[in-house]
Amino acid sequence: MLKVGVQLYSVRNSLKAEPFKTLEKIAQAGYKYVEAANHNALEDDGVGFGLSAKEMKKALEDLGLSIIGCHINPLNLERLPAVLDYHQELGNKQIGCDIEFFPYEDMDYLRRRCELFNKVGELCKERGMRYYYHNHYQEFQRFGEKTVYELIMEHTDPELVFIEMDTYWIMRGGQDPLKLIEQYRDRLILLHQKDFPKDSPQPVNMFDGTINDKESISFSLFEETKDPRCFTEIGTGTMPIQEIINAAVTAPNMEYIVLEQDHTDLDEIDSIKASMEAFQKYSGTEWE
Repeated sequence: MLKVGVQLYSVRNSLKAEPFKTLEKIAQAGYKYVEAANHNALEDDGVGFGLSAKEMKKALEDLGLSIIGCHINPLNLERLPAVLDYHQELGNKQIGCDIEFFPYEDMDYLRRRCELFNKVGELCKERGMRYYYHNHYQEFQRFGEKTVYELIMEHTDPELVFIEMDTYWIMRGGQDPLKLIEQYRDRLILLHQKDFPKDSPQPVNMFDGTINDKESISFSLFEETKDPRCFTEIGTGTMPIQEIINAAVTAPNMEYIVLEQDHTDLDEIDSIKASMEAFQKYSGTEWE
């Protein structure tokens, strides 16, 4: 059984305005597990909203929430010890990265990034923690015959760099998430699950006319082509979510499937409630 969590990026505007109230609403909705996303890691050791480890730990404990991971961006080796100290205090056993690869430039650059990932993984391992890599669609660009994702997997140590597969972005990169789950099952520890709407204005595959798969994708280009209308509440769209769960549950180190809503027309809290309700129909998951 996969435990179901929620990525706090889904409620980022609410958290920025009222962090403690928002955590309370998440708990009231019935979520027990949260993954954070700190995009201000050069200044903030923690979860990105200026909360001290003591404050965050108390809030989580009071609300019955457990933190199961956190994206740290940017990755900075000098800052990392303080970041890891914070997350160890919370009881968080793993950190990841999510937007560390814009653009790809060349193979030398890719190898240097992989060396950094190995170093981060080593620092985490020394503390009894794990480091994981989260994908978007641009990892499925091709350098010659191989995708960037394949090259990352080849140039990082599987004992130091684990993976959090975002099945939505895998699909939007023109790949089959079921095949990739099977291919990298031993390194898989977390899944991000979004959903793709029936009436999307873009094709499922971003490389099918939206982006050239050999084009250098900068972060600004990624943002420009990320259409808010291409997201819907999880369980209400077209993704093969039950098949994804069935595949992921067999991965030996897989623990949590994390619901994430990048954009919504609803209030953020109403959105994660709608996803929770729609997600109840799937088997192989548990909420406690």
